[in-house]
Amino acid sequence: MRRIKYRSGADVRQIREADFQFHPQDLQHVLPAIEKTMKLLPKLFAAVLNTLLLAACVHAQAAIDATLLKPLAGDDPDARIAAVIQIAALVDDDARKILTALDTDTLYATPAGDVLIIEDTDAYNPATGKTAPAPDDAEGISVNNRLRGVVQAALSGLKLFSDDRNARKIAANELLKGADPAQIPLINKALEKESDEEIKQILLQVVATANLQSPDADQRRAAVKTLASTTNANLKSVLEQMLVKNPDGTYNEPSEAVRIEVVRTLTALNRHLTITEFVGKLFYGISLGSVLLLAALGLAITFGLMGIINMAHGEMLMIGAYTTYLCQLLFRNFFPEAIDAYLLVALPAAFIVTGAVGILLERLVIRWLYGRPLETLLCTWGISLMLMQTVRTIFGAQNVEVANPSWMSGGVTVLGSLVLSYNRIVIIFFALFVVLAVWLILNKTRLGLFVRAVTQNRRMADCVGVSTGKIDMMTFGLGCGIAGLGGVALSQLGNVGPDLGQGYIVDSFMVVVLGGVGNLAGTVIAAFGLGEVNKFLEPVAGAVLAKIAILVFIIIFIQKRPQGLFALKGRSVE
Repeated sequence: MRRIKYRSGADVRQIREADFQFHPQDLQHVLPAIEKTMKLLPKLFAAVLNTLLLAACVHAQAAIDATLLKPLAGDDPDARIAAVIQIAALVDDDARKILTALDTDTLYATPAGDVLIIEDTDAYNPATGKTAPAPDDAEGISVNNRLRGVVQAALSGLKLFSDDRNARKIAANELLKGADPAQIPLINKALEKESDEEIKQILLQVVATANLQSPDADQRRAAVKTLASTTNANLKSVLEQMLVKNPDGTYNEPSEAVRIEVVRTLTALNRHLTITEFVGKLFYGISLGSVLLLAALGLAITFGLMGIINMAHGEMLMIGAYTTYLCQLLFRNFFPEAIDAYLLVALPAAFIVTGAVGILLERLVIRWLYGRPLETLLCTWGISLMLMQTVRTIFGAQNVEVANPSWMSGGVTVLGSLVLSYNRIVIIFFALFVVLAVWLILNKTRLGLFVRAVTQNRRMADCVGVSTGKIDMMTFGLGCGIAGLGGVALSQLGNVGPDLGQGYIVDSFMVVVLGGVGNLAGTVIAAFGLGEVNKFLEPVAGAVLAKIAILVFIIIFIQKRPQGLFALKGRSVE
């Protein structure tokens, strides 16, 4: 287009009409701009539409329907329970807030029928999504035990939608303890979103357990059939209750087909529980045996090889455990970011500390009592009392807690319901490692050669130049150091106290005597054997009678075979 110059007066009228005519070549400049604008229009429309929809969704989710909340303020218990179930089915933050408020007694109702969540002086209205000052006329909504159970179950159901896998698994297992048919819609929603196969199987069992209460016999039968593969021991009583016969001759489960399926499921469940129980006893027997092995291994050296009755051996375990506690405190205060590595420092520290205590004890006391077993017994017993009192003075009489590192926390689930804890698994392998290390020391080192020489023929070893006194000191220190390693292991299984070692001293002597005095292989076999026997006898006879039975067995065994399972060979054993 031509540029128009504005003129005044009559000049304006003299402008030619041609100056206002449109020329086709001008489209070359206009069309690209129009085309670009037309392309942007759909995008702009879509953006505006999405914004409107998002605003509508936010507005819709910001509040819960007031008619859904109204029964909570009423007196009808069934209506309140139904309202809780419907609110939980919403699966949003407001539903979680309301249920949590019901559980914590922070849900209130006004005379006008408004339901409010009141904390301090603020009142949140879930029906409007607004927060205002708490009204004076609001009264707390009472919750009875029945309603509270439903609320807690609903809260557990909401945890099924957590981003944390462990939280979802825990919630699913909680629901499995008492499944409610009213929660099936919520559980089905969780099943649709769940991607973990293990949690899916648990949720399917929850649905099946809830369907046991269905009025439809076919649905109950299908639920019982689904539970045939379950490993949940809690379901056993539920299934058995279905087979109970009433005084009038009827059964709790009226359908014969369902009862037949219940019998089949119970048979499969009992078989699985028997296997699980056996494997559990076997594992915990090995775990107990590994603890006994660590406690007795040092004693097998001091008593078995040296013939010293050390009644303070249990206190070496205690010193090792308290050394672990001090290492944990050191890392917690100065190296908190590396707290999981404190055991790597505690193991050599416990060995060195208890070994040094053993060497000091041997140099100051034991060396003067060789060949005098009664005096050695009484003296070491007195030393054990002194050590316990010293620890009480320093750390107090109360037990102290030694926490497991994160990599030793938790456990692995086998056979569906049996949990093998990581700390016990680690201790089992650690005990085997210590046995291997002791074997290598006694059979592949110069010290081990001298120890065996002194043990088998002390006079001959002395004649060929072996410093028997020095070997006695190092051997006793080695035995006490191994006991310190046992104390580290014990600290990972429970609390640490001044009396920690007293519970293991008698068992340690039994292991050493049963296995054969001074024999390493016999000590290992005796430790694991006593651990297994103890775990299998305890459920039948009780802990005390099991101990008595084991002691009587060892006494009879020693009468028939005084040398133990394996006898130490040599020309002269003193």
